[in-house]
Amino acid sequence: MLKKALLSAVALFALVGHVQAEDLKEFRVGIIGGENEADRLRNYQCLGDHLKTSFGFEKVSFFPAADYDGVIQGLLGGTLDYAELGASGFAKINLAKADAVEPILTTVQTDGSTGYHSIMVARKDSGITKLEDLKGKKLGFADPDSTSGYLIPLVTLPEAIGGPVKEFFGSTGFGGGHENLVLEVLKGTFDAGTTFGSGVGEFKDGYTSGNLHKMVEKGVLDMNDLVELWKSPLIPNGPIVVRASMDTDMKTKFKQFMLDLPKTDAACFSAVMGGDFTGFVEVNTEFYKPIIDARKATIGG
Repeated sequence: MLKKALLSAVALFALVGHVQAEDLKEFRVGIIGGENEADRLRNYQCLGDHLKTSFGFEKVSFFPAADYDGVIQGLLGGTLDYAELGASGFAKINLAKADAVEPILTTVQTDGSTGYHSIMVARKDSGITKLEDLKGKKLGFADPDSTSGYLIPLVTLPEAIGGPVKEFFGSTGFGGGHENLVLEVLKGTFDAGTTFGSGVGEFKDGYTSGNLHKMVEKGVLDMNDLVELWKSPLIPNGPIVVRASMDTDMKTKFKQFMLDLPKTDAACFSAVMGGDFTGFVEVNTEFYKPIIDARKATIGG
């Protein structure tokens, strides 16, 4: 009986070891929506190359979702190993399944802060120069799961406009991601829209990081065509998250790999993160508790 039990244990151990080895042959990366798919894949290619070299993965697979929720559902279902999220997206996951992912790092801005801003813009030639001019007009949000593009404006705009968003604006809608939202504002679909930026540096450059900066860098936006109407309080930079069920040793090694990336390949770090940052800093769920609470109170899960 003892011998049989030992053999069974050895067989089970071998099976588990085999499954873990199989899992590590492929590393699955989720990429949230916000800009067009080709640009996202191009920006992440260098990361895939580094991951293969550093960890020996046979394959690094990228999953660029059409919207934020695509990556969120992949993480909830355990079919993704790593993603960069906005704080509200992480809050949605945490409220649905607290043990699905683990936040490990966030970016540090060039001024040393670990936050950014929701920024509302309108066309410069629209005649709209301040929030009050938007009374009764159409406001565009980026994505229902965006922190800067929806949650934070929903929570903090009422104080600036003197009442609920739905009572001040004539109508609201979603632009289908940050890049597309700004393009829709330029086309006149919305009178104004909420996107994001570091708030550090010059407005003419789209600041030092964020959606506006990325659009300027790609040559699809001239900031002279826009005017800034409102800037939110500081929002916690979104987390780098990993699958919580990932092997502890792998988590530790991956975290160190990411911490080293700004030094090992600064251009790749900038491409993946979307702008100028000084590096990463370690974070945990507690760092995002205010956003989790705000989402729970305002949107729900």
